[in-house]
Amino acid sequence: MPLTLLECDIPIPEREKHTYIKEPGETIVPMCNVQTTPGDLTERGCTYAGCMGVVGGPVKDVIHLVHGPIGCAFYTWGGGRRQNLSDNTEFHRKYCFSTNMGESNIIFGGEKKLHDSIVQAYERFPEVNGVFVYASCVIGLIGDDMKSVCKQASNEIGVPVIPFSCEGFRGVSQSLGHHIANDVIFERIVGTKEPDRLTPHDINIIGDYNIQGDLWIISPLFEAMGLRILCTFTGNASINDLAMAHRAKLNVMHCQRSTPYICELMEEKYDLPYMPVSLFGIEQTSKALRDVAAFFGLEDQAETIIESEVSKILPEIEYYKENLKGKRVFIYQGAPRAWHWIKLMEELGMEVIGAATTFGHTDDYEKIVERIGNGGLVIDNPNSVELKEILTKYKPDLFISGLKEKFLAYKHGVPFVNGHSYERGPYAVYSGFVKFAKDIHTTINNPAWGLIEGRT
Repeated sequence: MPLTLLECDIPIPEREKHTYIKEPGETIVPMCNVQTTPGDLTERGCTYAGCMGVVGGPVKDVIHLVHGPIGCAFYTWGGGRRQNLSDNTEFHRKYCFSTNMGESNIIFGGEKKLHDSIVQAYERFPEVNGVFVYASCVIGLIGDDMKSVCKQASNEIGVPVIPFSCEGFRGVSQSLGHHIANDVIFERIVGTKEPDRLTPHDINIIGDYNIQGDLWIISPLFEAMGLRILCTFTGNASINDLAMAHRAKLNVMHCQRSTPYICELMEEKYDLPYMPVSLFGIEQTSKALRDVAAFFGLEDQAETIIESEVSKILPEIEYYKENLKGKRVFIYQGAPRAWHWIKLMEELGMEVIGAATTFGHTDDYEKIVERIGNGGLVIDNPNSVELKEILTKYKPDLFISGLKEKFLAYKHGVPFVNGHSYERGPYAVYSGFVKFAKDIHTTINNPAWGLIEGRT
């Protein structure tokens, strides 16, 4: 049977619907984007994490205020989970703001504390251009009227104060948080300012969060073609950038899970088309540049850039490919990167034996199933017990995942690369692909693995 049940899931037979082994001539998508089965110790993030931790947090010139108990604020910069870099180094990611709701606030309401926190934070940092307020679980339970408090505070301090109703218990996973952030930014920010000037070649890069500087190596490629980047969403973005995004000629959508919502809204309201792209590896990056260039009639410029960039990195990539040929990989990422990176492994001569996502939707799994080879394991939202069984049974030469899974892999002697916030990134486009390949090569060939008992 193509749908399978791992040994550890015998007490939770529902997990069979989420676990698939690809067989020739068939396409089955595992069940996904549904509530976690009780008893399944999910690794998913919550709605608040998707809203604040992924989409909202990279905006560089606003106060990011967590309305809730102080424990929820650990998910800001103190956790070190994401490396969304910006050029506002004196403020962005250096401070954590929270209303620090205590027991009495939860009993009697936290609206006054929220108001005072907004005003006090702005008085401390009057150079900011706005305040984003994120609701954690308890706020939805006690019913604080965040909208009215934020409106009053905005009138007092003179900058936008924007509430995000992203209580963690909402939805299936952090994916709903992406959706909420997209909707709020579109409704409250996009279209509220006009650029000083426009060009026929203005684009937005949507769905890149500048992890370890990805955008700083992506942007020059498009600019070298003669394009102007009006706005990035939301890596290294200011609130004013987002306000003017509606005037671009094309939305170039990189993350195809966290941002299709705002792209569709902008297309509907402003007749602004969008183009899904992948900016990882040689083949996918080259296709992205060619597709965007064709939209603007800049094909010759694109070919010049592709030829130049590929010639720079090809000798190194060929070296890593020779040394990584035949190595087996298990990929577990949030959603699109799982299917983006199957292609990268192929370019390095490696075999993907399994792929999983935390919050992937049906379209993500369709692409994974299309790209993975026969016999490959596809599993939705695996928990740590399932991951342990996969690592010990399938024995991959490399496990690519996020920080939560790092030490599980180490414990079982499996080489690990952090695909979430990277090891020594950036990993995007051509130059990032070399860094990615180098990190994989360095990890797999580390002599420490030979010292682990039972591993050869």
